[in-house]
Amino acid sequence: MTVCRSCLVKYLEENNTCPTCRIVIHQSHPLQYIGHDRTMQDIVYKLVPGLQEAEMRKQREFYHKLGMEVPGDIKGETCSAKQHLDSHRNGETKADDSSNKEAAEEKPEEDNDYHRSDEQVSICLECNSSKLRGLKRKWIRCSAQATVLHLKKFIAKKLNLSSFNELDILCNEEILGKDHTLKFVVVTRWRFKKAPLLLHYRPKMDLL
Repeated sequence: MTVCRSCLVKYLEENNTCPTCRIVIHQSHPLQYIGHDRTMQDIVYKLVPGLQEAEMRKQREFYHKLGMEVPGDIKGETCSAKQHLDSHRNGETKADDSSNKEAAEEKPEEDNDYHRSDEQVSICLECNSSKLRGLKRKWIRCSAQATVLHLKKFIAKKLNLSSFNELDILCNEEILGKDHTLKFVVVTRWRFKKAPLLLHYRPKMDLL
């Protein structure tokens, strides 16, 4: 089932069941079992003219209101959408095709950016279990689009663990779902408190 993510998150703050069929998603951590449906999001953007541009505008206004810098990915997506619309309105289809070819040729260089142009999140990774050692470098900075799963793999590699599935990562003593982005964690768990985002890791409960 695909629903509006923000509506579902608000619903699951008070409930642990599916809003449609009322089946229990998870007794204590239902948010861990929802994920992005990016295909549906792309379809919606294509079916509803101006929706993506409107959402980008609202996000920019949100950051301006908080006095924060607008993330580079939001600036880039808005600019790209506007250029695409303008080119079609002006009948510049051929020029647009040419720019697409140029963009395709430059793509390898863009891929080497390693998401540095994304909104960044500063994180402190602390170990709260005597069964694992702490990281030598617990302070990291990475893209807000990175997920909890990325952090699990990072920690497992640094600690030479046999599998990242052996780990739980927590924020404010709540286990985070592997598909949660760091942006999602900052907004819904850290609630925009002062940086860095403090996360704890430990062996999974069933391994303790």
